[in-house]
Amino acid sequence: MTVASPYADRLRAISVQRHEVTVAGVPTAYWVYGPDDADTTILAVHGFRGEHHGLEPVVAFLEGVRVISPDLPGFGETPALPGRHDLDSYADWLTAFAAAAAPGAVVLGHSFGSIVASAAVARGLPAPRLILVNPIGAPALEGPRGILTRLAIFYYWAGARLPRRLGDALLRNPVIVRVMSIAMAKTRDTTLRAFIHNQHDTYFSRFADRDTLHEAFVTSVSNDVRAAAPRIAVPTLLIAAENDDITPLSAQYELQKLFPDAELVVIPGVGHLIHYETPRAAASAVTRFLRPSASDTP
Repeated sequence: MTVASPYADRLRAISVQRHEVTVAGVPTAYWVYGPDDADTTILAVHGFRGEHHGLEPVVAFLEGVRVISPDLPGFGETPALPGRHDLDSYADWLTAFAAAAAPGAVVLGHSFGSIVASAAVARGLPAPRLILVNPIGAPALEGPRGILTRLAIFYYWAGARLPRRLGDALLRNPVIVRVMSIAMAKTRDTTLRAFIHNQHDTYFSRFADRDTLHEAFVTSVSNDVRAAAPRIAVPTLLIAAENDDITPLSAQYELQKLFPDAELVVIPGVGHLIHYETPRAAASAVTRFLRPSASDTP
C-alpha cells in the first residue's frame, strides 16, 4: 500500500531530473532537484539502507537551492562497488562523484552519510561548507540503545552467514523492517508515522546483495565522525536531534568541540529521523547556515 507523502505538494513544485555518471568503476545514479542557475548547490548523501528518496522531505523546504542526491554504491539504483564497501572506498567514491557531478558543492550527509561525507571532506574533497544531519558522533554501541545495536550486529551477521536464500529473506523481511521503523520513529502523528513506515517498506530493502549490505553495516558501526572532525577546516553545521537513539545529545556537544569551526543546532522532540519528521526545521537551519555573512564578503 502506497501512503501519500505529506511533502508531495512542495516536491511537485520542484524540478527533478535523473542522471547517471560512472565514478570509481560504478555507474552512479543521481537526481538533481531545483533550478540549474541556483546560487547554491548541495551534494546530499543519504544514510544506511536508504537511498535518495529519504532526503526528499528536506529538499522540499530548500527553496531556490540546487540539490544533487546520489544513491550510495550498493543501494537504490547504484550497483555495488567492485571491491569492499569500507570507509576508504565510500570516501573515495564520494570524492570522485563530487568532482564529476557536483564540483564546488556544499556537502550534506545524514546518519551513515555523515560518516562518509566527513571522511571525504577531511581527506580533501573540496567543499565550501559541510552539513551533518543526525551525525554519528560516537560509537553506535555506546548509544542510548546499545543493546539494539548488538542485536543488529547479530542480525546482519546471520544474514551474511545463512544459506543465501535464507539470509537474503531475513535481511529483507518486512516484519523486521517494520520493527526497525517503529523503533526509530518518535512522532505521534499517525499520518506521518504511516508515511515513515511506508518509506522504509518501499526503500529499505533496495540493497544490491547481502554481502554489500553486511560490509556497509560493519562500516557504519565501526566508524563515526569524531576521527575526521579535527581535520575539517571548512565551516560545519551539525543538526542533531534531542532524542536520537544512536548518538546521545551529550555526545553531539562533545563532537562539536572537535571541529575547528562548527555550529550545533538541536531539534527538539525528534530522534534519528530528522529528515522525515522535522524536515522544515532542518531545512531552516541549513538555509540560515548558508546565508552569506560578513566574513564571506571580500
